[in-house]
Amino acid sequence: MATVPSLAATVRQRVSDALSAALPEAASADPLLRRSDRADFQANGMLALAKQLKGNPRELAGKVTEALPESPEIAGIEVSGPGFLNITVADGAIVENLAARWQDERLGVPYKDEPGVTVIDYSQPNVAKEMHVGHLRSTVIGDAIVQLLEHRGEKVIRRHHIGDWGTNFGMLIQYLIEHPHELDHESDTAGAKDAGEAAMARLNRLYKASRAVFDSDEDFKARARDRVPALQSGDPETLALWHKIVDESKTYFQAVYEELDVEIRDEDIVGESAYNDDLQQVVKDLEESGVAVRSEGALCVFFEDVKGPDGTPTPLIVQKSNGGFGYAATDLAAIRNRIGELKADTLLYVVDARQALHFRMVFETAQRAGWLPEGAARQLPFGTVLGKDGKPFKTREGETVRLVDLLDEAVERAAAVVREKAGEGVGEEEIQRRAQQVGIGAVKYADLSNSMTRDYVFDLDRMVSLQGDTSVYLQYAYARVRSIFRRAGELKPVPHPELALEPAERALALHLDGFADTLVTAADEYAPHKLTAYLYELATLYSRFFENCLVLNPEAPQQSENRLFLCDLTAKVLRQGLDLLGIRTPERL
Repeated sequence: MATVPSLAATVRQRVSDALSAALPEAASADPLLRRSDRADFQANGMLALAKQLKGNPRELAGKVTEALPESPEIAGIEVSGPGFLNITVADGAIVENLAARWQDERLGVPYKDEPGVTVIDYSQPNVAKEMHVGHLRSTVIGDAIVQLLEHRGEKVIRRHHIGDWGTNFGMLIQYLIEHPHELDHESDTAGAKDAGEAAMARLNRLYKASRAVFDSDEDFKARARDRVPALQSGDPETLALWHKIVDESKTYFQAVYEELDVEIRDEDIVGESAYNDDLQQVVKDLEESGVAVRSEGALCVFFEDVKGPDGTPTPLIVQKSNGGFGYAATDLAAIRNRIGELKADTLLYVVDARQALHFRMVFETAQRAGWLPEGAARQLPFGTVLGKDGKPFKTREGETVRLVDLLDEAVERAAAVVREKAGEGVGEEEIQRRAQQVGIGAVKYADLSNSMTRDYVFDLDRMVSLQGDTSVYLQYAYARVRSIFRRAGELKPVPHPELALEPAERALALHLDGFADTLVTAADEYAPHKLTAYLYELATLYSRFFENCLVLNPEAPQQSENRLFLCDLTAKVLRQGLDLLGIRTPERL
């Protein structure tokens, strides 16, 4: 169906047209329309325009009001204060607009006018290492942005640039060569709850055992270091064992992703190793073009404004003096591939804010080399997960918190909430199913409801609370709506534009009308927190509507139908909004 503009967009256009008619030289001026507690909308643009034209803002606002023709959307307009326009929209127009959205499976959310190709790099775990709380933000934020962009019609290519290459693998592989059954041990996996946990137990055993020998046996250390060039040159035995370690790690990764309820496809996992064959060409091209120069044997790129504490330039090292490659080389090779082979228009990197300087230097290097159009790459930096003490989240022993432990605890806490709400007659299996949806949703929402650049406190007590800005509050609102329809009997949702709306109905309806605009903004600005803020306010307004407006009233069937219509649209918006954030909506809590 055709895109339905929001009432805000329609009113903005009406005021803009009246402004052009009243003052042709101000045809391109923005009326600065926004929601207001004084009216449905307030236009403040007359103040800035009058200042620019050295005129009287109230007089200008009066001229705009006179030039505004009658329309079905605007019920009233008045000049207020120094020159504000307070605008009230018609109840019928609100309901008609919402009815059009209600009948559209996309709820009025438009496709992007000119969709492009976006490659998004997120969730970058390391092979043979456990995923920890630091991987949570990249995974959850990246997944939400993928869903938002795809919903807008963008072609999105996911890339998980896993750490699957480097010197540690020489140690691991050499140990496996000398202890060929190390990954076959079952002694550490007897209590594992699934294949993923068993895989991680075997990898932990391998890592600890090989590290102990590496640190204590100089001969083994030498053999391990010699194994690295064998890996890089494609030695068959070495590669076979490397694949075994990578496959074991992927089994573990998938188990974590499944619990986190995030889809990570195997074809999207393109790690550092994928670019190994391109690194020599990257070095050659950078050196021949003069973008990089040799400094003390290393190939470096220098920047005028990047200096160390002593004032000396701090370069981006593409190739080390011993011939080895670091992160910069693989990141540059990845950019060449994503722009050249994948034909990406936009590159997004959901990466810790502490890596901002590295990515700034990589992007600038790629631009100097002509591989990356200016402005095509963007880091989406995220802040740190903190404990209740305000410090980076650690265990009591000071260790990094395992991601699976956090998720398990979230589900356990959620089960207590679900059990309390479910009452008697609900089996334990069903309680656990709902708890999984509620607990994982709580973790995701707590992350996404913060602006990604901010640090946030990981507080499970608050996350699974039915009070405040939590996913549980939103899930409960959705379940509450669905419960009404189980009691509605013969009554069905039917919009009635001819009916007057009570204040709580109008507030809910006007907010529902803003869903498409909010979703477009959240996608275009890569800002999931703007969608969470919208959904939280929607749940709050619905709660006020539910308390103040009797929905099922046998004595007023048309009013009941209209209110059921608002309930149904609320449920649809909550469900679609949360779904795009990767959060489930149980029919009952």
